[in-house]
Amino acid sequence: MNFLENIRIALRGLKSNKLRSILTMLGIIIGVGAVIIMVSIGQGAKASVAGQIQGLGSNLLIVSPGQSNTGGVKGGSGSLTNMTMDDVNAIKSGANDVSNVAPSASKQVQVVFGSQNTSTQVIGTTPSYADVRNQQASIGRFFTDQENQNNAQVAVIGTTVVQDLTGSPNTNMVGQTINIDQVPFEIIGVLQSKGSSGTSNNDDQILVPISSAQNRLIGSKSIRTIYVEAKSSDLMTAASAETSQILRQQHGLTGSEANDFTVTSQSDILSTAEGVSQSLTLLLSGVAAISLLVGGIGIMNIMLVSVTERTREIGIRKAIGAKRKTIMLQFLIEAVIISMLGGIIGILFGAGGAELLSKLEGMSTQVSTSPIVMAFAFSAAIGIIFGVFPAQKAAKLNPIDALRFE
Repeated sequence: MNFLENIRIALRGLKSNKLRSILTMLGIIIGVGAVIIMVSIGQGAKASVAGQIQGLGSNLLIVSPGQSNTGGVKGGSGSLTNMTMDDVNAIKSGANDVSNVAPSASKQVQVVFGSQNTSTQVIGTTPSYADVRNQQASIGRFFTDQENQNNAQVAVIGTTVVQDLTGSPNTNMVGQTINIDQVPFEIIGVLQSKGSSGTSNNDDQILVPISSAQNRLIGSKSIRTIYVEAKSSDLMTAASAETSQILRQQHGLTGSEANDFTVTSQSDILSTAEGVSQSLTLLLSGVAAISLLVGGIGIMNIMLVSVTERTREIGIRKAIGAKRKTIMLQFLIEAVIISMLGGIIGILFGAGGAELLSKLEGMSTQVSTSPIVMAFAFSAAIGIIFGVFPAQKAAKLNPIDALRFE
């Protein structure tokens, strides 16, 4: 009996027990589909995080204060208030591998416009912030160096703030005056919408000249964050070293003293985020793969039942000359067909489910070829692994005992 004949007999056997075959496939369908959906969610999240981090700016270094230590009690990371505009100017003038520097000092404020008010974050910075952080005005303009030097009360606001104050994110508020913590500021621009990154809404902010923020809103000369843009991606390490050396000199640190600041590169943030996403993807995929194992056990159980039901058929076939190898191959093919059909349906289910999650729930999903191939190969392997024992049992039956079986 040739291979194609074995496939024909296997399909006929499955067709004669349609409901049982479908229920047996269900575990494989759910397992393959779940693996594809979980992996697509993980890959989508990874791509989304990478895009958001890249959206912070190109070739970016982020400098933040270190931990405070008062009376032996350490504060949280970034609790020191030791960075000032002198540090910003020193990096700008002394670092050869740095193309741009932008400070950031922030505060949560109450904003009033007419009868409407909202709570948002105000960020004091310089015009360089627009290039370093890739924040451009979609309407109006960004403030200038002259306005920063003159403590000008001008502001560039995000679209979420516009919506909170007017009811629509598309309202042109350029030329209007808002009160930020009871201090009037003229709106000169509206930022391009950048959406959310994790729990942070990049559109829910107001940018003002850092001189105005420090003197009129925050009441402190300290800088919360310094954004440093390297001249190229190849110079990120050199720019980081230069920045650290300049800040150590600014803060009077000797060779044996630890840095009282932290320099983090964009690639470090991306690597950490991707590592977390990869771990979560593997965890979710492992949980989903358990259902594939359960589906394999279901295949073995049904094939054992099938061997018992067809004992007399096996005895007749052996009596007329069927070889042990042929009998074993027949039942193994049945198990593999069940698992592979389940795998194909599971792939369609998983890809469709990922697409529905993306459209209906707004989740970021990304279906790629590798998890599909992996899930299909795994489903076929399950059919072989869990089909071998029932197939061997069928092949080992004694034809005389099989013919006597009732």
